[in-house]
Amino acid sequence: MTVPNTPPDPAPADAQATGPGAAPDPFAPPQGATALRDGTVPLAQRLLPEVRIGAGVVLAGLVAGLVMAVLWAWLAPKVPLVVDGDRILYGDPEGEQRAGADAVFVLIGLGVGIVTALGAFLVTRRRGGGIAVAAGLTVGGLLGSIGAWRIGRWLGPSDDLIGEARRVGDGGHFDASIDLGALGALLVWPMAAMVVLLLLSAAFGKREEDPPPYWAPVAQAPVAAPAAGAPAGPWSAPSAGGFEAGPK
Repeated sequence: MTVPNTPPDPAPADAQATGPGAAPDPFAPPQGATALRDGTVPLAQRLLPEVRIGAGVVLAGLVAGLVMAVLWAWLAPKVPLVVDGDRILYGDPEGEQRAGADAVFVLIGLGVGIVTALGAFLVTRRRGGGIAVAAGLTVGGLLGSIGAWRIGRWLGPSDDLIGEARRVGDGGHFDASIDLGALGALLVWPMAAMVVLLLLSAAFGKREEDPPPYWAPVAQAPVAAPAAGAPAGPWSAPSAGGFEAGPK
């Protein structure tokens, strides 16, 4: 006579979850599983694609800021200065070169904002955009504008007026450094990018299908008809000719 094997005791976690003396749940997920029981994806895994897209848009904004800096240093009007003895005077006292530098920066920022918003929309249109694209355009546009301002000043004429005056000598001419008189011009790029992205998303963005109205009938699958020639069951309907006589 053999003694049946004693089943192993349930795990401590199962015993605590189901109570003392209860059998472990066969449908419980294995220990250490990363998938959630309700089938949802963890928050970090869901945010990772959004972070990648936002970082890519910011990186593209920084590269565009370098291009903007070169254009601003090249196209911005220069302020002419002249050396008169121990004084440095404006070559054109009534000129508007300072305001012209701000206007050129604003126009370039407006164009770059439109281009970056259009590019980001076309790249992310298939996935439907998202908050990462808008945030990336805002942060990238602001950082790109600040970088264009700083690098443009470095690429433009030197801001060492005394050194330039000594270099050209008495009666010589040189250009003053370019700078922004209104720092609000730094916001033109991100604001233009956000407006263009909003217009493009409203006009050509991905649309979601509207749910059917509550009064619409629910489509039901058709009931499959019995196969031809199948034997009739004991509860099948009578044939057109009437009831068949069974054996007595």
